[in-house]
Amino acid sequence: MNKAQLVEALAARLGDDKKSAAASVDALVDTVIRTVSKGEKVSITGFGVFEKRARAARTARNPATGDTVKLKKTSVPAFRAGQGFKEVVAGTKKLAKVAAPARSATASVSKNTAKRTTAKTTARKSAAKKTTARASAARKTAAKRAPARKATARRTSSRRSR
Repeated sequence: MNKAQLVEALAARLGDDKKSAAASVDALVDTVIRTVSKGEKVSITGFGVFEKRARAARTARNPATGDTVKLKKTSVPAFRAGQGFKEVVAGTKKLAKVAAPARSATASVSKNTAKRTTAKTTARKSAAKKTTARASAARKTAAKRAPARKATARRTSSRRSR
């Protein structure tokens, strides 16, 4: 899921327009970035902690040339998942079902769409469901075409000689 998809999902869940959902996402991201860059932690209960971590100075190796390179100490952003988030991802805990939004997004489109009969709208919804079912079935059959083959490993030298 990218930022645009997150904005769409948030707008649908809140029953609000995409503009205000995008503003909310932007404000959250901006606040987290500014707070973490100061060195403070941003903790969201059940979700996780955003924090600033210091990396010590070290020597590394350039993989192309093999030369050693000195790296300065630096700070990087880090995220630690919370216990609730970990449990949901592991499958030991299930999320509660999402409640329907208070205000429907289609109700604010126009008066003409509200006047349509329910028979027409239900027919459209069922037709859309049928097409998605066909598309997913087509994808499943395409994925099972041929098994993966093992390729023989090529021998390469670890360093180039010039």
